[in-house]
Amino acid sequence: MVASSRSFDRSSGATAIVVGIGGFLYSVSFVIVARSSPDAGRLLSSLFLMLGGVLGIQVMAALYRRLRDVDAGFALAGFMFGFAGALGSAIHGAYDLANVLHPPTSPAVDFPNAVDPRGVLTFGLAGIALIVFARLMTRGGGFPHGLGMLGYLSGILLVLIYLARLVILDATSPLVLAPAALEGFIVNPVWYVWLGMRFWRGSA
Repeated sequence: MVASSRSFDRSSGATAIVVGIGGFLYSVSFVIVARSSPDAGRLLSSLFLMLGGVLGIQVMAALYRRLRDVDAGFALAGFMFGFAGALGSAIHGAYDLANVLHPPTSPAVDFPNAVDPRGVLTFGLAGIALIVFARLMTRGGGFPHGLGMLGYLSGILLVLIYLARLVILDATSPLVLAPAALEGFIVNPVWYVWLGMRFWRGSA
């Protein structure tokens, strides 16, 4: 069981690092590549969003496993929020990818995604999950205090991104771009890579 747990920690560590790098590449594709090549930007951002959601499920499970001894109830709630966010992200990315590869004849571009409207799962619930996990990380689990605080910041930014997309909608508005850029290019990738390194080393 010890060997199995160590294997899961190392696997989760590698997965978290990949999610962090993928999140950064998603931001590059969505913000930078899409400006010069819209089709390539949509294709890459959809692919990275889908893969990040799929891989993120294991990271949420690893966090639950590590933090359940701190507070089992909050750890389970964090996992459920994180699972919903990761699954929603994967479905949202898969939906967008399907539309890029085979564009519908009459696309309803003004309607929100039916499964993940304005990113309620990808950003909203995922942000709540990080806030819950960050609270537990600052109380125990063998994580650095700074990692927990960075998790708080990442979670708050994700919730703000969702609210901005819901209320303002215009993706070019500074009120949308500012938190999205800070989260996508810096905070979220750093948090996941740092988390992945902790899991990989097996710190407990």
